[in-house]
Amino acid sequence: MEFLSQYGLFLLKSLTVVIACLVVLVAFFALSRKPRPKLQINSLNEQYDDINARMTKEILGKKPEKKKKKKNKDEQPKLYVIDFIGDIKASQVEQLRDEVTATLAIAKPDDEVLVRLDSPGGSVNGYGLAASQLQRIRDRKIPLTVSIDKVAASGGYLMACVANTILAAPFAIIGSIGVVAQIPNFHKWLKKNNIDIELLTAGEYKRTLTVLGENTESGRRKFQEDLELIHTAFRNYVLNNRKQLDIDKVSTGEHWLATDAFDLKLVDRLITSDDYLVNKMQSHKAFTIAMQSKSTLASKLLKPVMRLMHPWG
Repeated sequence: MEFLSQYGLFLLKSLTVVIACLVVLVAFFALSRKPRPKLQINSLNEQYDDINARMTKEILGKKPEKKKKKKNKDEQPKLYVIDFIGDIKASQVEQLRDEVTATLAIAKPDDEVLVRLDSPGGSVNGYGLAASQLQRIRDRKIPLTVSIDKVAASGGYLMACVANTILAAPFAIIGSIGVVAQIPNFHKWLKKNNIDIELLTAGEYKRTLTVLGENTESGRRKFQEDLELIHTAFRNYVLNNRKQLDIDKVSTGEHWLATDAFDLKLVDRLITSDDYLVNKMQSHKAFTIAMQSKSTLASKLLKPVMRLMHPWG
């Protein structure tokens, strides 16, 4: 009997190890597979009608009036609404490209695309790609409107300027057509503590300013030249899309409230996205288009562990 009990214990331990290995393998393969993004489409007209019906019933104590049938909804122009809330890396650009692709699959020149934009700007390449995604809409001759309720500065305005029409809430922040870069330098501290840093490069300007090495005047001049080139490209891009601007006046890196930006012709109309949508829904069928990445079960289970390993993000 003792032999059988020990053998049973051995089998149980072996089974536990096998199950644990299988769980690890399943989790690994689940994490290595990118979840397919899920396209979400919501009718804003239906949401607005539901709100009106409920308010009429609960507050006024009346039955909502039956709306007259409009022309075939397939014949009505569509308004496609895309939201872009940008960070310093413009990390939402991947989602934006999918949403633009989905919209362009069905949108017609009689329709309109509204991008509700909120971004303080960030990386040049990230926001450059985001602006190029919006340019795809313009290239298809589909009217593009950008609405700014809070902020569209620097890279955010780089995106906004692509639109046929730019709307802004009165207290939104607009502008900042400039380029900035800053890096810390620990060379003096390292030198004080007798720590040497060896930096080897091939090419005179492979490195201009560094974090650990000793920076030179020639490196600083080259870095400044690069910033000026990017700023010139930024200015030209904005001016190419909004020829009515006094580009020298608005490309100083300053930002303005939308009321002042309107006078400077940085925006075309002072109105919130909410009011614009309510008005548009009288003549258009409005839909929000959002591409959401679906988290896998394994990623949800392992998320707390990843947070412990990387508490900053």
